[in-house]
Amino acid sequence: MASIHNDVPLPAPAHDVWDAVRDFGALHRRLVPGFVTACQLDGDARIVTFANGSVAREVLVDCDDARQRLAYAIDNERLKHYSASVQVIAEGDAKCRLVWIIDMLPNELAPYVEGQTKEAVNAMLRAFPSAG
Repeated sequence: MASIHNDVPLPAPAHDVWDAVRDFGALHRRLVPGFVTACQLDGDARIVTFANGSVAREVLVDCDDARQRLAYAIDNERLKHYSASVQVIAEGDAKCRLVWIIDMLPNELAPYVEGQTKEAVNAMLRAFPSAG
């Protein structure tokens, strides 16, 4: 099983970043604008449209405010397994880290998903620019 790890330092307070992460239906406006162009809630899931035109149905597995951790899964015909978690960790009052881990099968799709996560990280960095 492929595992993709992203550890993203962000120049923003953890509570601000967590507020954007936990806003499950506002991914396209608050966390990764430009990378995700549309997001629509459908029960416990969100239908996500990416800038490259692909669409995914992401199911909310858990949203833990105490740990500032959100977990979601994708189930579709291309992916045998896809589970991910996003956790926000404070580093002082004005900075944090976002740790995003994806476990997936088939392994052959991992390079594509890893490339997409790099684009998503760039969008996060634009969403939370340095105040300095």
